[in-house]
Amino acid sequence: MEKCIIIDDEPKARVLLESIVKEYCPGLEVVALCEDLPTGIKAIKKLKPALIFLDIEMPGHSGLELLDFFNEEEIDFHIIFTTAYNEYALQAFRFSAIDYLLKPIQHTQLAEAVQRFLKKQDLSKSAQLKNLKEHLAGNMGWEDKRIAVPSGQTIHFFKPSEIIMIRGEAAYSEIHLANGQKMLASRNLRHFEEMLQPIPVFFRSHKSYIINRQMVKEYVKSDGGYLVLNNGQHAGISADKVNEFLSAM
Repeated sequence: MEKCIIIDDEPKARVLLESIVKEYCPGLEVVALCEDLPTGIKAIKKLKPALIFLDIEMPGHSGLELLDFFNEEEIDFHIIFTTAYNEYALQAFRFSAIDYLLKPIQHTQLAEAVQRFLKKQDLSKSAQLKNLKEHLAGNMGWEDKRIAVPSGQTIHFFKPSEIIMIRGEAAYSEIHLANGQKMLASRNLRHFEEMLQPIPVFFRSHKSYIINRQMVKEYVKSDGGYLVLNNGQHAGISADKVNEFLSAM
């Protein structure tokens, strides 16, 4: 029998999937039920399963991050994702040749996915997951994304439209919100630049500023050049960034 692990943050989902596997997949043995990604990673490294049933939407870490915690040579397991994604997003799974089970899980779909696993597909698992990440990112509009801003013991989540600009100050960043509030985040500006890269409305205009292009009202050429935002605030723009900014606008 092949060992398998279930990783899902919903207790009922874990138990239901385990019962379906036991009843309809005699070639599998469930060796661990894990409530989050860190627990699942520990179980994988300890128990060496051949198959992982992996939920995508989990607190803390997405299931898509799993392979980030393993070296290439350690990836000797197969993944079947369990997901509630809509039909449009599921095209990414099909294109990337990665198996998935759409919640609520049906035993016939599970049996078919397991049969494909038992036939041992030869495609690189790390390459498959990379393709999946890229296609999912393309299918999800940036308007639907949330930006995580750590502040003290709390992580706040904002829509792109809620952030006017981010001003960097050494190891910290000041988030300026559309409602007039400001928030100090314990991350440098480089952190936010990398995080916001998939969201096209954000632009690193200056060593100290990331601005939301949709919130820019004016570009003023005098006094070295600066941007005027919808709330009346000014943001710096470097001379070597002006052409790129105007082109993006």
